[in-house]
Amino acid sequence: MTDRRPLLRAIFDAAVAAAHPDVVLAAHLRPVPKGRVICLAAGKAAAAMAAAAERHYLDALEMEPSRLLGIATTRHGHGVPTRRIKVIEAGHPVPDAAGLKGAEDSLQLAHRATADDLLLVLLSGGGSANWIAPANGVSFAQKQQVTRALLRSGAPIGEVNTVRKHLSRIKGGRLVRAGKHAEIVTLAISDVPHDDPSAIASGPTVPDPTTLADARAIVAKYDLKLDDAIADALEDASNESCKPGDPVFARARFELIARPRASLDAAIKLATDAGYAIVDLGADLEGEARVVAADHARLALQARAEGKQTAILSGGELTVTVRGNGRGGPNQEYALALAELLKDTSGISALAGDTDGADGGAGSADDPAGAVIDARTFAKMKTLGLDPKAYLDNNDATAFFTATGDLLSTGPTLTNVNDIRVILVDAV
Repeated sequence: MTDRRPLLRAIFDAAVAAAHPDVVLAAHLRPVPKGRVICLAAGKAAAAMAAAAERHYLDALEMEPSRLLGIATTRHGHGVPTRRIKVIEAGHPVPDAAGLKGAEDSLQLAHRATADDLLLVLLSGGGSANWIAPANGVSFAQKQQVTRALLRSGAPIGEVNTVRKHLSRIKGGRLVRAGKHAEIVTLAISDVPHDDPSAIASGPTVPDPTTLADARAIVAKYDLKLDDAIADALEDASNESCKPGDPVFARARFELIARPRASLDAAIKLATDAGYAIVDLGADLEGEARVVAADHARLALQARAEGKQTAILSGGELTVTVRGNGRGGPNQEYALALAELLKDTSGISALAGDTDGADGGAGSADDPAGAVIDARTFAKMKTLGLDPKAYLDNNDATAFFTATGDLLSTGPTLTNVNDIRVILVDAV
């Protein structure tokens, strides 16, 4: 049996490379303004985006260094060296004090921007957790509590961000209010299904169509047990986000520079070149990880039964409703569910990984990106007597794949366009 792991990894790496800031940013940067370039970046790609912006303005355009300044707030372990833009490494997925300071300092820089300045906002996935500026009356600890409750609920990212936007002084268009005197250009790497600008980093520079009532409905839907201060904040009309038609957006422009679809296309090209017929399930999948895995396993078994050499690829962002006390993330749980369903079938291998290099985890730079499964996995399961269902019941995919040696570890990739899932079915 041919080892497909190198091909699986190459397909994943192609998807990541298509969205790296060094590849996608420079072509979208604006000319040197009359005043300063004030760069405010947030998310897992923030530092890499800031460094690429520095190369453009300082090296390619030879801008006077004193006219470039800013702050890039990124996840711990995702920092890179910069010259003029300060890098702050902060908590993700649960925010920490560094993110609190990064957001506050970014708001202050935006307030000081003048009509001659360009406020360059660089956004990527993870910005919602990295920029933490609690609404008035909400404590930092309470904001952390909300984040933990939402992450455990299984709510899709759009719903999570709807609540976040109504408990913040920077999300939901409020950064534009802070920098309203300057020209504001936002360049974003999309990590959300359907590339909704208001969902990327919780939309700090775009109008927000969601409402306080929507946020309250989500809290009720998942029966979240939150402090009274949170309930009060979600009833306070002053916490409503900025809406379409607000004149504050007259000098604000938003542009997507990388999308999950483009990365999925790069992955598909590599699989096609390797001789596989393609089943393209799209770049915007959502749903419970183990449920989606069951659907994909059926497709793989059908292709196997028909003797077709097939690659089944998908993007999007799956969720996990946490009922156990184990460790893992949506990609690991998806792979574990596949292992349970495909363990008696030869000729099928799969990889599921988050393009930012971290799937769930504890916020560490060495968290796994996902997992790989194939015949070696199934053999190891039998040798060690591992029951994948027991690990699923405890949401403990990390422990399972640590035992089998199948964790996908990439380290920080410095971009984020959601997940890439690949199932290769070989004719045997």
